[in-house]
Amino acid sequence: MTRTTSKLSAITVSRIKQKGLYSDGGGLYLRVKDSGGKFWVLRYMLDGKAREMGLGALHALTLAEARDKAADCRKQLASKIDPIATRDDAQTQKKVDNAKAKTFKECAQAYIEAHEKSWRNAKHVQQWGNTLATYAYPIMGDLPVQNIDLALITAVLEQKKKAFGKKETLWTARPETASRLRGRLEVILDWAATREYRKGENPARWRGHLENLLPKRARVQRIKHQPALPYEKIGDFMSTLKGQEGTAAKAMMFTILTACRTSEAIGATWGEIDLAKGVWVIPADRIKAGREHRVPLSKAVVELLESLGEIRNKGFVFTGYKPSKPLSNMAMLALLQRMKRRDITVHGFRSSFRDWTAEQTNFPRKVAEAALAHAVGDKVEAAYRRSDLFDKRRLMMDAWARYCATPSVKDKGDNVTSMQRK
Repeated sequence: MTRTTSKLSAITVSRIKQKGLYSDGGGLYLRVKDSGGKFWVLRYMLDGKAREMGLGALHALTLAEARDKAADCRKQLASKIDPIATRDDAQTQKKVDNAKAKTFKECAQAYIEAHEKSWRNAKHVQQWGNTLATYAYPIMGDLPVQNIDLALITAVLEQKKKAFGKKETLWTARPETASRLRGRLEVILDWAATREYRKGENPARWRGHLENLLPKRARVQRIKHQPALPYEKIGDFMSTLKGQEGTAAKAMMFTILTACRTSEAIGATWGEIDLAKGVWVIPADRIKAGREHRVPLSKAVVELLESLGEIRNKGFVFTGYKPSKPLSNMAMLALLQRMKRRDITVHGFRSSFRDWTAEQTNFPRKVAEAALAHAVGDKVEAAYRRSDLFDKRRLMMDAWARYCATPSVKDKGDNVTSMQRK
């Protein structure tokens, strides 16, 4: 409903209750809504088009102030300047000016805080923080996020450190780390743009952008397999390992016999283990594939766990210096060094196990892959695979334990016979 009246007065404005549009002249109107709210608007024509611009609510803008604001807008219109565009540009600039105090580090920390609950585990959060703190923050952490440009992004990705070698950069020396870092920089800058803390293109974008400046990861990736002990020698190694003292030796035996990852072994708690049923259930947040994993425990593993002494309902199976803390993830590596076995790694025992299943047993490939808790690559296969092949894996782990307990059978020289030990 539109009502045209003579110029309004302060008293008239305060008394108007009925919904409608009340003119003050010169395109200035008081709009009254159903709710009783009162707002000032300016109606005008520009380039043959009718426009309406909100000036503010009555409780924030008096009649006199509304007239002054409308007069300023009319001056712009006289110069063919759209007051709505001027206002929008001013608001955008204000947001940019306010964002200049927002540093890249502040944006990164805010992004992590906003998304960490959706990430699988605390280790993922820690990895984000560590890579940014190590490589990004020293170069651009304290700079306004609006100022992050291509030169700074490339400075981060192509930085040099003594550990890389004289001619190496982060991108060429540690391509996997650098690629993950680039992706993290990109999403943080996208988040900052969405929050209106910055404007313009994302300088960390790969496709059609950084891919033109940096070599593809596949061309610089150094494929390094974890040094593994040949499975034929596992029996002799286990025999030597039994003669070692300390928790690290027990943890390594447990790791080898279960074919699990180091982090899974040292993070094991008594609450995850049922000795009576011979089952160890690793929760999803401690598994790389993000899915709960049941591990069948062979008789050798159960005996190993029972030898550890008092079994508690809670707490870590393999404790460190403090009973409340797990064994250090470097403890088993240090043990290998004391054993003068710098030629192998703990993770490599998973490869030894996998080679054994392929060369010395008739267990199907999918059973071995399930034992290693590898994610199913085919999404369709993953959707239809409901069983974790637990019973078949129990037979396989029992056979692996027997194989590990049998010394290598040697003939001439240092060669190992191909006799299958089950």
